[in-house]
Amino acid sequence: MGKIIALANQKGGVGKTTTAINLAASLAALEKKVLVVDADPQANASSGLGVDIQQVETSIYDCIVNSIDPHEAVYTTDIDGLDIIPSHIDLVGAEIEMLNVEKRETVLKRTLDPLRSEYDFIMIDCSPSLGVITVNSLTAADSVIIPVQCEYFALEGISKLLNTIKIIKSKLNTSLEIEGFLLTMFDSRLRLANQIYEEVKRHFQELVFKTVIQRNVKLSEAPSHGIPCILYDATSNGAKNYISLAKEILSRDNEDK
Repeated sequence: MGKIIALANQKGGVGKTTTAINLAASLAALEKKVLVVDADPQANASSGLGVDIQQVETSIYDCIVNSIDPHEAVYTTDIDGLDIIPSHIDLVGAEIEMLNVEKRETVLKRTLDPLRSEYDFIMIDCSPSLGVITVNSLTAADSVIIPVQCEYFALEGISKLLNTIKIIKSKLNTSLEIEGFLLTMFDSRLRLANQIYEEVKRHFQELVFKTVIQRNVKLSEAPSHGIPCILYDATSNGAKNYISLAKEILSRDNEDK
């Protein structure tokens, strides 16, 4: 059975999509079968993995709103073993369309269940909000990675997200765990970045990944070419950081078994 990991933080621009794309690609490079589910209407994970948004016929929207078989929405990428279910701008309206749906919080879970046995990991890239689709993502997930940008307002809003996770854990998904807090856009030369790192470590201790994602221009450039950093420049710090994160997650998983 594949493990479903949601990437969530209602604060935008913290490196959620960058992490979804590059962690998934790194796990695939380590010979795992990985599926990215783009649950953000902006569809950045889709375009970042080379999907032409204009040409998408079946997206995650069709699966959760029109009950289309998720297998029909799976697209392959340039990396062996890495597939994606793309997003679509229509997903913006899905929140309203799902208002009267029975058990609407579990729609995505029911959608992804048939795919679980076909992948080692399913990564859900959540939108920067705590709406119905993000609640669906957290209800479907086994664990959640929370990217935290190394900047002044880093911890602002995290308590809200943790509260949401707590509610979902108590009411909708009792097995939901925090996979870890991931520090992104880290620049060791900045005193502030080091202070944020210490603060997050003090707050969340063992839940903070040892791997830190450094600020890296290659990570920013790769999506415009529709490929993950590992294909764009495998020697860059960005690519190395995400391979390191993938290995950390795999070794943790092995310890748990």
